[in-house]
Amino acid sequence: MTDTTTTPMTVRFGRLPRRGLLLGLSSSRIACLCVAVLIFVPSIFVGSSTGAGLTAPLWAGLIALAFVRWHGRPAVETLPTAGHFMARKLNGQTKFRARPSSPRPGGTLALPGDAAALRFLIDESTGAAMLHDPHAHTLTAVALVRHPAYVLLSADEQARRVHGWGRALASMAASGTGCRVQVLEVSLPDAGRGITGWWEVNGVKEPGQWAVQQYESLMRTAAPAASTHRTLIALSLDLRTARAHSKQSGRGIRGAAAFLRQEMTSFEAGLRAADLTLATWLNESELAATLRESFEPGAGPDATAAQSLETAGPIALDEEWDHVRHDTACSAVLWIKEWPRIAAPPYFLHSLVFQPGIRKTLSLTLQPIPADAAMRDIRKAKVEYATEAAQKAKIGAIADLSDSAEREDVLERERALMSGHADVKFTGLISVTAGSPDALEASVAEIARAAIQCGCETRRLYGQQARAFMSASLPLARSVS
Repeated sequence: MTDTTTTPMTVRFGRLPRRGLLLGLSSSRIACLCVAVLIFVPSIFVGSSTGAGLTAPLWAGLIALAFVRWHGRPAVETLPTAGHFMARKLNGQTKFRARPSSPRPGGTLALPGDAAALRFLIDESTGAAMLHDPHAHTLTAVALVRHPAYVLLSADEQARRVHGWGRALASMAASGTGCRVQVLEVSLPDAGRGITGWWEVNGVKEPGQWAVQQYESLMRTAAPAASTHRTLIALSLDLRTARAHSKQSGRGIRGAAAFLRQEMTSFEAGLRAADLTLATWLNESELAATLRESFEPGAGPDATAAQSLETAGPIALDEEWDHVRHDTACSAVLWIKEWPRIAAPPYFLHSLVFQPGIRKTLSLTLQPIPADAAMRDIRKAKVEYATEAAQKAKIGAIADLSDSAEREDVLERERALMSGHADVKFTGLISVTAGSPDALEASVAEIARAAIQCGCETRRLYGQQARAFMSASLPLARSVS
């Protein structure tokens, strides 16, 4: 008998590296400890225990800053973010208001914060709207992608599509053009009126029929918890890295747009290899509707389809410490700090993506790394781990199992790179939107629990919600740090 069973495909993510300057401690924590020692030692020699007691608030406070955690991080590492947020709040930079009496320069987007510098141009050949960031030197185009239900496919078909998507990213890394990809999965709560409405018009309702009763019962329970999903992919070109390639297509921003058009065609071919259908590259009105709907969820795409990118920004936006208020809603952004540490299937985010009744956007920013740069990073990481192990052995410190696990992750990256795979830096963000702060807190708690079910660990971003919201909710493919 022939065994036709197929081993399910699994994936395992490496741990978040926690390498430090010395013994796993960051430079800021080491600086705090050094200053504490510089205060404590002279005081104990000059004033004995009395001097140490008088200076205790100083050196003890520095030690507390180095080891006491605030919002999941050492306090000394959170203080710069808190200080920057307070400085912006005092200067009024956490509030944004649209000013119709003071029109913005033509060709710019009315977005708050550092995104206000974004400009747009319309590609003459494809009609796609391209976003130019003069500060980050990037040019970005956004595509609407359609795909079948992945979890309903066979294991072989799932593995084939995952391999196709991996080859698409590997080809981008091999090109050396510095392209960045952002994948956004937007989930919108849906009352299920489309399903119930179709049944009311086209359903064959025979009284007492068992199938009809079961179908109507299913609609009463499942249809109100339905969601509408939309997948967007933003392709961003690094103009500095691709300068030599862009000059072959022309000079200036028009030459860069011509080269980005070539990358769009190549990327579309890679999507077809993964059986992903690129519906369209968003034009000005479609991209404006997408941006406007992120700031005003109740408007809907039909109400904003006629707008231009010059008026697609928010009317009002207020940034708070742990959330941001924009127009008619509130949003909070979570960072996916840890991914599954055990072997997980490719659809491990299913319960998070399909969490019902919550408006959310899952953003994955992928930066393919050229092979030579990836090898340099791996060698550097191996040297740092070896140095840290030698330091711990020298002072008699016990090595943690997490250290060996992180070293094994680096070796696994090296094996994958030597096997022809591409190395990718990626960041996951989840933007949760609700109508009120209380509803937002409840939605954030549900999303955090759903992430735990997926094997992920999330952390709420504090003091930088506005910038995180721009990176997580808008298809701008901005660099995330």
